Amino acid sequence: MIHKFHIPVLGLGFSIDTPLKVAKYGISSVVSVVDDELIERMREYHCKEIEYIPIPKKAEDSRARRITCYLNMLDKMVDYDFENMKKLPFVEGNELCRYFEMLPDDSQLKQGYELMMEYPDGERKTIFQNILLKRMEKGAIDVNIMAKVDRVNHERGMGFTGDENSDALAALRGFAKSRLKSSLVLSAGMNPRLYSYLEEFADFYPDENNVLKKKIILKVSDFRSAFIQAKFLAKKGIWVSEFRVESGLNCGGHAFATAGYLLGPILEEFKQMKRNMLEELFTLYVTALNARGIKNTKMQPQKLSVQGGIGTAQENEFLLQHYKLDSTGWGSPFLLVPETTNVDKETLQKLTNANEESFFLSNSSPLGILFNNFRNSGIDIERLERVKKGKPGSPCTKKYLCTNTEFTAEPICTASRKYQRFKINELKGKELSIEEFERRLGQVTEKVCLCEGLCSSTYQKIGILKPKESKAVAICPGPNLAYFSRIYSLDEMVGHIYGKVDLLEKVKRPNFFIKELDLYINYLNAEIKTFLEDVNAKKQLQLIKFKTQLLNGIDYYKYLCAQFSSQNNLFKTKFYKPLMLAEAKLNGIII
Repeated sequence: MIHKFHIPVLGLGFSIDTPLKVAKYGISSVVSVVDDELIERMREYHCKEIEYIPIPKKAEDSRARRITCYLNMLDKMVDYDFENMKKLPFVEGNELCRYFEMLPDDSQLKQGYELMMEYPDGERKTIFQNILLKRMEKGAIDVNIMAKVDRVNHERGMGFTGDENSDALAALRGFAKSRLKSSLVLSAGMNPRLYSYLEEFADFYPDENNVLKKKIILKVSDFRSAFIQAKFLAKKGIWVSEFRVESGLNCGGHAFATAGYLLGPILEEFKQMKRNMLEELFTLYVTALNARGIKNTKMQPQKLSVQGGIGTAQENEFLLQHYKLDSTGWGSPFLLVPETTNVDKETLQKLTNANEESFFLSNSSPLGILFNNFRNSGIDIERLERVKKGKPGSPCTKKYLCTNTEFTAEPICTASRKYQRFKINELKGKELSIEEFERRLGQVTEKVCLCEGLCSSTYQKIGILKPKESKAVAICPGPNLAYFSRIYSLDEMVGHIYGKVDLLEKVKRPNFFIKELDLYINYLNAEIKTFLEDVNAKKQLQLIKFKTQLLNGIDYYKYLCAQFSSQNNLFKTKFYKPLMLAEAKLNGIII
């Protein structure tokens, strides 16, 4: 890995073809494979100069095959672009030199390039150039599967089609059968059925040279859950090659709030416990491999990375150095980089004009998980118009998020018109006050169709939106995007990450640790408000523990201040005072 950062998955469509735009420069990114309809349409769009053979939805194993074909296409196209770029002369301003210019200044490859460019023309310069070309690396085309988004499928007249044809397992099969040599990012919690299915594919096991063709990355929000999941996999002979820690609330997309555990203490626990965890996992791993007749006992590397809310090069470097990380993830800011992500013009303009109040946690996801939302997004405007017309809910065509069985034998989506009609009629049948009815009605109609909304922007940007398809865009940036206020080039954003330029030089922005702490305090207040509507001892105990963990986190940050305030600008200013204000605010909360 030649870069110190990666671009995480961004919704369904926003990063669906990001590897085509950044992998040739050595930048790794993550693609979502939830929506095989989107994937098939994107494959058709990109197959302009190569033969496109469609895979109909009703074809045998269509979901897995669509995913395999799309990933193979991405890999081939990235290979083609990368090899062609390497054939270019070293002339400043071209794509080859751009590759090296975007590298961090402390990269040996970057330093070698700069030395080479100073050499006079001749045989030695040519030899130097050939060495550099051989050491160039592509960025990875990694694939994300939300483990819990695992709809069980049925065929009319045939019933249940089998576990292996559930959405998550079919997606895994699609990745496993592809030609990619990259990682599968498993997120959104543990799915034993999905994790066990990994055993079916040889690419997840080491070859005779101890090389894993396909690796596993676990996206986690705390050490305990990471260790539990990794042990489950190790006992099956599956190695976790990376733990990707994500802030529970200071992130984009779905937000999985921890029980008051803040990012700093979580990373500290990984740092302190990593060696012990590695040794225990390796023992389980070797035992499982031996049981399978695989005698390779060499230690596999295990990386640690973090993402969520990082906004400056200073924050980035502190995380890398202090917590001994291998990389960081920068997601939401890349939504303002049109050459890397798919955001339509109207939404892009709204994002550039946004402020802190534009980003908020909502209950709009049909999955029942908190969702980072953007005010005045197209999907929310459409939702309110439907409510006003007396037709709340969305047509449900893709059905990826169908999980509710309150009113039907087969699961339906809580954002669907069908579910909301059932639920509203149920509310009308109850003897509720006007205020209580309106409150519950708002909870029902708050859900939006993410299956369509998270794809619409992509379709509009590349010009493949169909006549009857909605233009309503759902977008889910993290709150950190509020501080980036214009459209940027890829070179500018990469330069910002590495401290070559400062895109936030004149922006008033809280330290990212403080921002996350404030988000958690606000979350606690919201939970207390809910608790007061339905008082119970169990919930009260949970809230007390939550507050205690936040106070422990503040104590940890005080320790960082004492340790680094004299030597690190990150803690010299804009940290201690807001930390004390947050502590006072938290101490004032009575549970």
